[in-house]
Amino acid sequence: MDPGPLQIAIMGHPNAGKSSVVATLTENDSIGIGNTPGTTTRSDRYPVTIDGRTLIEFIDTPGFQNPGDLLEWFKVHRDEENVAAAFIRTHESNELYVHDCELLRPVSEGAGIILVIDGSTRIRQKDRDEIELLRLTRRPRMAILNNMTDRENYQSQWDSELRMSFNSVREFNAHRATYAERIDLLNAMKSIEQGWEPRFKLAISAFEEDWDNRIDQTIETIVDLFRTVLEYKVSKRVDPEKVSTRTGEKRVRTQLVKRLEEGIRRFEKSAQQEIRAHFRHNVWNVPPGSLLMEDLFSEQVSHGLGLSKAQLAVAGMAAGGIAGGLLDTTTAGVTLGAFALLGAAGGGVTAWIGGSALTRMDIQRMLGSVRVTVGPVSRDGFLFVLLDRILLYCARAMNWSHGRQGADEDAANRVPEKRLEPAGFAQDLSASQRKSMVRFFAAARKGRDSPAEEAFREILGTTLHELSVGTIDSREGV
Repeated sequence: MDPGPLQIAIMGHPNAGKSSVVATLTENDSIGIGNTPGTTTRSDRYPVTIDGRTLIEFIDTPGFQNPGDLLEWFKVHRDEENVAAAFIRTHESNELYVHDCELLRPVSEGAGIILVIDGSTRIRQKDRDEIELLRLTRRPRMAILNNMTDRENYQSQWDSELRMSFNSVREFNAHRATYAERIDLLNAMKSIEQGWEPRFKLAISAFEEDWDNRIDQTIETIVDLFRTVLEYKVSKRVDPEKVSTRTGEKRVRTQLVKRLEEGIRRFEKSAQQEIRAHFRHNVWNVPPGSLLMEDLFSEQVSHGLGLSKAQLAVAGMAAGGIAGGLLDTTTAGVTLGAFALLGAAGGGVTAWIGGSALTRMDIQRMLGSVRVTVGPVSRDGFLFVLLDRILLYCARAMNWSHGRQGADEDAANRVPEKRLEPAGFAQDLSASQRKSMVRFFAAARKGRDSPAEEAFREILGTTLHELSVGTIDSREGV
């Protein structure tokens, strides 16, 4: 028989960050979070449901209002089998204790307890009262030190105080927690009560499987983005006179390249929206100065992301080799690979000197008019920039805490983001991985399937998994 979902009551005094913890653990950024005390005035239940099955139910409770009075009553009635239920029966009609009864109700019904503490604040007698009365409930309990500032003056004092009354004490910043840190916390919860372990194991396994599915969806989104960009062309029929001079050609080319760039921006934005949906984000914030805020075709982005000239030259030789190989094929191989050799050298030189051209222009002369076409993107350097940008976006989406909306991002003493100097993920790829990508780019431009696409997917999968477990940094912080 299914015992039903585990129920966990999130408790603490007002403004300790209870709602932020619930929002982060349930990946629900629609939960109301405020910086003023008393935002939560009733117990709200937030289920964690995967594949239609509710595994855990977190209960966001009001803050303690009268912990001293409750503690005195609990001490007198400590022999009650369910002291929380006895308190509710006695006081539920008393307006003074309406919030206290509301926060104790889940405990009276068998829920476990997570007490959320702001570890940057001094311990007061009110806090000690809350700790002791929760001990007297005799329910399984964990304490979370949700330090929302960079001050740690009282962390060790809180830790010593809490360990005398709680089964487990953990540090957890609900505003900055990553996926890996959420899983670590769930793993710690299963040790609170031995009887909970099988259900927590099941829940954690389901979380991890669901996360893998989201990464697979994200890989599909990125592959679709690149296929769309690499097949995208923009055409226009013009009067022959408009392209009869170099100035005229340049004017038409500029217009079409602008349309091409606008289209690519739309494709990137659409992919970003899909990625946000994969990781269940409705509330979103990208800080000023982030490369995600800059225009995709800006100098800041092209200088901050992508490959170095030397790396691009080596990768470009792969593309040149592919083009030359196609020529060898068309001549039945009589060149004995000479075209491939020349193509590889030419591709490397082109990649090295770069140039500003995003794509080539094709002019088809017809009766009475000319069709001018630009696209698809021919500059591999730009494609590595695009790859870095979408991976940077993934890093933020995967590790952006759903409880972060409650953070005061302007506070002088807030916990800082994890940041490194902006650098691209492509920089860390091996030479063979970069060449595989270039082969995929070349095939996708021609609308062809290629074994290199599978290699591209594998590289994306490895990178995304590493991002989610923190083995590589997200470069701009999360």
